[in-house]
Amino acid sequence: MSDADQVWMRRALELAERGRGAVEPNPLVGAVVVRDGQVVGEGWHECFGGPHAEVHALAQAGAAAQGATLYVTLEPCCHVGKTPPCTEAVLRAGVARVVAAMADPFPQVAGQGIARLQAAGVAVTVGVEEEAARRLNAPYLKLLATGMPYVYAKWAMTLDGKIATRTGDSRWISNRASRHLVHALRGRMDAIIVGIGTALADDPLLTARPPGPRTATRIVLDSRGRLPSESQLIRTLADAPVLLAVAEQADPETMKRLRSAGCELLPLPVQDGHISIPALLAELGRRRMTNVLVEGGAGVLGSFHDAGAIDEVHVFIAPRLAGGVESKTPIAGRGVERIADSLELSHWDVQSVGDGPRPDVFIHGWR
Repeated sequence: MSDADQVWMRRALELAERGRGAVEPNPLVGAVVVRDGQVVGEGWHECFGGPHAEVHALAQAGAAAQGATLYVTLEPCCHVGKTPPCTEAVLRAGVARVVAAMADPFPQVAGQGIARLQAAGVAVTVGVEEEAARRLNAPYLKLLATGMPYVYAKWAMTLDGKIATRTGDSRWISNRASRHLVHALRGRMDAIIVGIGTALADDPLLTARPPGPRTATRIVLDSRGRLPSESQLIRTLADAPVLLAVAEQADPETMKRLRSAGCELLPLPVQDGHISIPALLAELGRRRMTNVLVEGGAGVLGSFHDAGAIDEVHVFIAPRLAGGVESKTPIAGRGVERIADSLELSHWDVQSVGDGPRPDVFIHGWR
């Protein structure tokens, strides 16, 4: 490994990020072809089912790929999927060396792509910027390892930790710039999850405005099927699907009403009076959902926290004080008995959001 290897791999990681929201459940992948210290080709996986990053980069390089080094953020595939094997494209191009950030744990690859290249005489280096590559594809890696999607928890709160006043009012705690970031996040999700309490109190749309690369399924944890037929969620079914997670013993007539309105119903077991979060996530994983966003309220966020299911948080803190012992805080549920058992973010960053006199503080972190 050399300093140059790290420089070019960081460029490949930058390119890979451009596919976020467009390629899932496939991984984000970027590739750079370098010859004599100069970039002769670049590419990234642009859309699900489309050519992989290596193919784009090699096509751009053309004849200059002969004898060059290919930097790629994930081991080249060696199987026929929706596209031909990338290993064969690498060999046809005459690449002399491949530098991969990490091996691909996908069972049909899992080191076989590396072995194929080495057997053909290509020099292979693996592990350059591996930590960054694993972070880039944390949702993909979780889905492969556990069969469950990656869970983002998002909330906006006042400086004294309130997500709503004692009357339930919450519009708007965060500023316009913060809400713009939330819509961008929604546009990359496979699903957005709220509880029936939030659906009844706020009558939300739960759509990305403007639309992003993905249209999220809007999921309501509604064990008794209380979502009104006149709600915005049901009225906008043509724009985005609605899935209601209901109790297995829910009233048949209520379920008939919701099905007739166009909602999909997902009967799930109930634990301690709440929809089972592990059962929900297992079903979403079976549907190959990779990224899901939990927007609340406090009870739902608490259920995910109690289940140990939160992977990443996006928190917007406004310079306001709401006060009130009855005002809502972000995460309810049972909580932990000892601070030592609390969810600790291993990585996090803080930024100011908004150009006005009272910007919000945005904290983004992950396990």
